[in-house]
Amino acid sequence: MKNDKTLELTALYEISKLLGSSLNLKQNLRGVLRVLSEYLDMKRGTVSLRNNNEVSILSAHGMSEEEIKRGRYKLGEGIIGRVAKLGSPIVIPNIGDEPLFLNKTGARQMIRKENIAFLCVPIKFKNEVLGVLSVDRLFGAKSVSFEEDLRLLKIIASLVAQSVKLHLEVEKEREAMQEEKERLKQQLKSRYKVENIIGQSESMQEVFEAIHRVAPSKANVLLRGESGTGKELVAKAIHFMSPRAKGPFIKFNCASIPEGLLESELFGHEKGSFTGAAALRKGRFELADSGTIFLDEIGDLPLTLQPKILRVLQEKEFERVGGEKTIKVDVRLVAATSRDLEDLVREGAFREDLYYRLNVVPVYLPALRQRREDIPLLQEYFLTKYNRENARAVQITPEVLNIFMNYDWPGNVRELENTIERLVVMCGGKTATRADLPINIRDHSFKAKFAAEMKDALPSAIENIEKTKLIEVLTRTGWNQAKAARILGITPRQIGYKIKKYNLKQP
Repeated sequence: MKNDKTLELTALYEISKLLGSSLNLKQNLRGVLRVLSEYLDMKRGTVSLRNNNEVSILSAHGMSEEEIKRGRYKLGEGIIGRVAKLGSPIVIPNIGDEPLFLNKTGARQMIRKENIAFLCVPIKFKNEVLGVLSVDRLFGAKSVSFEEDLRLLKIIASLVAQSVKLHLEVEKEREAMQEEKERLKQQLKSRYKVENIIGQSESMQEVFEAIHRVAPSKANVLLRGESGTGKELVAKAIHFMSPRAKGPFIKFNCASIPEGLLESELFGHEKGSFTGAAALRKGRFELADSGTIFLDEIGDLPLTLQPKILRVLQEKEFERVGGEKTIKVDVRLVAATSRDLEDLVREGAFREDLYYRLNVVPVYLPALRQRREDIPLLQEYFLTKYNRENARAVQITPEVLNIFMNYDWPGNVRELENTIERLVVMCGGKTATRADLPINIRDHSFKAKFAAEMKDALPSAIENIEKTKLIEVLTRTGWNQAKAARILGITPRQIGYKIKKYNLKQP
């Protein structure tokens, strides 16, 4: 290398710029080696990185891709392997005289080896050997000193080390994030398996069977049922059990957004398409590409938007608001409603063609009052969940469970879950009693009990009144059954039956 300080400073400046120019380490290092060749008479060079007990070439100058692939060394093998193991530089003044020089890459076959010096320095960050920087230097017949070359290579190796270390840390973080992403995906997939939806009732078993049948297909699904029955949970189970499980699951409630914003939310908008549209925005259908979109309360979708939904289902395409470009998407639709779509179709509030396109596979979710046998299982699950979240150990009395079993749960499973969470949070002791229940459930249980008691007591009360009146009239008529029957407005045969029924005897 030329012992020229100006060239050296220029090279170091160019190298420092290259190392910070992008996140592509391989490309940056290739540029570093090119600078060494242009400014400092280095004809061939490599940067090799250590990975456990192996060292392999990451970037090279003056070598083909095939030669680079062959550049793999065990720790301690050859010159590069020894430098990586020992962490000290090695200079081979003439590779033709060095038996340890392996030339595994085959890059020097066409050059007389006695004209090549090989300089190899460790790439170290603090005391950690990250890799090796090696260069070939051609020289003439005269003997030369490589001290200045070695000094400069050490400086360059220290610059490279910082870049390599940063790259390795970023890669490590990226891999950790990818692993976490995969773990969360698997957790979601596991969480939303049918086996994790609680229900042993016959009606829920029918729902589970429907999920198993429809999930692997491409068919649109329409979930029917009251609010709070678990339609979103079923939609997620269908998605995560389908071939689209690795794709996105995008949910959207059609009743939660003002009508004027619905089109933009579902289909996106172009920059400047309306006041406030400062940037391009993708809609839910575009975000759900290659996955599943769950449209909850689709019965609330305005008539003006229904043709556009129908087009997406039929043609798999749409345009953003304010845009002319047609966007293609591969999306599976799972829709849900708590409304009577058939009534809406008859009233003209819902398109018939869209109804039939949605209603390919209807799945009916039962109300909680229709599967009361599942209440103890749900109660146990929610109690465990909220005890764990709140570091509590609250239990409920048999009376409370009995109230749960007899309550109609207009809000279905969601109402039961909210009630149990409230019990866990608000209960002053370790056992939740009837007094801890929300007043509407408490009052309902009292009214239900009173109604049941009245239902049982009423026939008996009526019989007592009837018996007393019968004795009174018979006594007044001297037990003349015909006269008594006329006074009571019944036939002699009927009065004879009642005397026998109440086992009445003339005194």
